[in-house]
Amino acid sequence: MYWEQKSTEIIKGEVLTALAHNRNYRSSAVLGLPASYLDPEVFPPDAAFLEDAPFAKVFMENPNHIGCHTLVGGESAFGGTHALERDLIRICAEEMMDAPAAGYDGYVASGGTEANIQAMWIFRNMFMEQYGIGSQHIGILYSSDSHYSFYKAGNLLQIKTFEIEVAEESRQMSVDVYAAAIRKAQAAGVRCLIGVFNMGTTMFGSVDDISSLLPVLKASGMPYKVHVDGAFGGFVYPFSNKEHALTFNNPEVSSMTIDAHKMLQAPYGTGIFMARKGLMEFTHTVEASYVLGGDSTLSGSRSGANLVAAWMILNTHGSEGWRTKIAGLLALTDELCGILDQMGIAYYRNPEMNLVTMRANQIPAALAEKYLLVPDSHGENAHWYKIVVMDHVKPAILRSFIEDLQAACAPMA
Repeated sequence: MYWEQKSTEIIKGEVLTALAHNRNYRSSAVLGLPASYLDPEVFPPDAAFLEDAPFAKVFMENPNHIGCHTLVGGESAFGGTHALERDLIRICAEEMMDAPAAGYDGYVASGGTEANIQAMWIFRNMFMEQYGIGSQHIGILYSSDSHYSFYKAGNLLQIKTFEIEVAEESRQMSVDVYAAAIRKAQAAGVRCLIGVFNMGTTMFGSVDDISSLLPVLKASGMPYKVHVDGAFGGFVYPFSNKEHALTFNNPEVSSMTIDAHKMLQAPYGTGIFMARKGLMEFTHTVEASYVLGGDSTLSGSRSGANLVAAWMILNTHGSEGWRTKIAGLLALTDELCGILDQMGIAYYRNPEMNLVTMRANQIPAALAEKYLLVPDSHGENAHWYKIVVMDHVKPAILRSFIEDLQAACAPMA
């Protein structure tokens, strides 16, 4: 897991060089593309700050990244920034998630929801083509703590969904409950399965125990594929736990979602989808004949600016800088948990994640509102409130929260 830390000047130079390899709407003859640079009445192209703001410059130039550029080259008009996207996917797939060199495809999606649906779409089409079955014979298995995008995927793709309850304290699916869900799927006519495993759930930061559950999936005797949803934990967990089995180093893992607009602090609309070579072809849309190289993505046209932001962030830190940053956030999370332990506040936390989820009945509603703690359910049905320790969560803010919590709990002591 290594990529180089680059200076601001080198990063700026590489981005501007990539732009120079794109076709410029202002200076070259472009007649057929149904897009342009951003409206100059609103976004003046001669703003002085642009020369020192490579992301903003890419945003203004408005390159279209339609298609999957690890699979095919795509429109030559934007070949420069397409190359940056390939490098971003390389860092995420090879360096972070242990994929074999050039053994994957991927693209920058609009977020984890799209990336998760992209995976389900690929596997649905693959199963239908390979086994001659209808979508009603395909099932998705996922924990009750999983992201709601899997409900969306089932609804959109007409795939059966099977939510599996987790243990209240460990937030884990047990072997017995997992096996029962598979039997339920078989009884419902399912003949192929998609197993979803979480690398940091949205509400709890919990990590599914893939090693104990994969044998159960295999024992079903049904064809299956495995997708890892690391939308939240993808930029944390690989840096805090080097021994986990949720990477492409595990031959069972076929696809993965990570979100750059969460922990990486890229602009919203920067999700990352990755899959092993040979899978993206199952969503190739032959009708996209006007697109050079075709299109295999769910979103189609998408901005090149977001991926440049993610690429710049990763290269600014380098792998060692990013590991140091994550270690600092985890240390602050440890400190918070130590104080909660002293106070007797019940919570769940994976020790290698930066998310703490507290029992709602011990947190006054006024405090939850003051500090914008996120509940598992809005209204009067909240059972948990979460704190996500990120860059904006400074020690002083946590101290203020703890002091307010101590004051609120004192009369109850």
